[in-house]
Amino acid sequence: MLAAKLILEQGIVVEGLNFFTGFCVEGHTHAIRRQRAGRLKRNNALWVAEQLGIKLHIIDVVEEYKTVVLNPKHGYGAHLNPCLDCKVFMVKKAKNWMEQHGFDFIVTGEVVGQRPMSQRKETMPIVAKESGADDRLLRPLCAEHLPKTLPEREGWVDRSKLPGFSGRGRKPQIELAHSFGFKEYSQPAGGCCFLTNEHYTTKLLDLWNHKGKRDYELDDIMLLKVGRHLRPRPHFKMIIGREEGENNFLQGYRDRFTHCYPLSHKGPFALVAGEISEEDVALAAGVTARYSDAKAEERVEVHVAHLDGRSASSVVKPLLPEDILPSWYV
Repeated sequence: MLAAKLILEQGIVVEGLNFFTGFCVEGHTHAIRRQRAGRLKRNNALWVAEQLGIKLHIIDVVEEYKTVVLNPKHGYGAHLNPCLDCKVFMVKKAKNWMEQHGFDFIVTGEVVGQRPMSQRKETMPIVAKESGADDRLLRPLCAEHLPKTLPEREGWVDRSKLPGFSGRGRKPQIELAHSFGFKEYSQPAGGCCFLTNEHYTTKLLDLWNHKGKRDYELDDIMLLKVGRHLRPRPHFKMIIGREEGENNFLQGYRDRFTHCYPLSHKGPFALVAGEISEEDVALAAGVTARYSDAKAEERVEVHVAHLDGRSASSVVKPLLPEDILPSWYV
């Protein structure tokens, strides 16, 4: 938002690019769950473009992005976040888009020293070089700390009007936002990619381990964002809705998974992934009952529907808290 605004202030036409990888936090999880009920649900990229008065192009890169996630040239961060390869990938996509649509240079909101992988002084030149953007990549927020780019040398952009932010702090950015009259903006730290989240990447590794290969489909990574994930037995996993929004979302997959839900009491909708025996069905029903409003009851009626069309309702005893082993949680 700030980088684009600085360039707009110099009378230059700016359009936004938002790359959809499937690992985004905003616009999916926030839309499903009822957290922060008092706040409007929105896609922040669209909202920012509206505040700036610019066009936004949302580009689906789910399939292309697999190479970045599965085989990052520069490795991962603390979890499965290929941040440097990700930045190279997105700037390269932006360069291609720029050339196809007659634009002259690329602007990003990067700040020297702000991120431990992709925004160090020694790695920022790597992004420019490997993406092919070279000196058509301008980082307005930290321009003072970097060599002049083509837009600055040619006089398209007045370098003297660009700030010289650096480091992990966000106070200068917040002050700049206020000076532009921005009273609301996305969280200025923390990122919005699930690949930086330890709990999410643990579930992704579990998926790969039980698939027997490092690969994924869009539905795989979407489901990892939703619900409580348990693996009661090595050969099957359960995804259990934690609230109404998640239950509704999981029901969209009812034709692709064995699923169960309580009939006699209010409770979760649960998907069962894997081949399961009759004994496993009873276990899955007991787990589902445990997370219902009847967890303290002696008996709960649970409906189980199989992929082959079979379905049945049975009365089960909810598993006690101590029966849900810590090792079951993914």
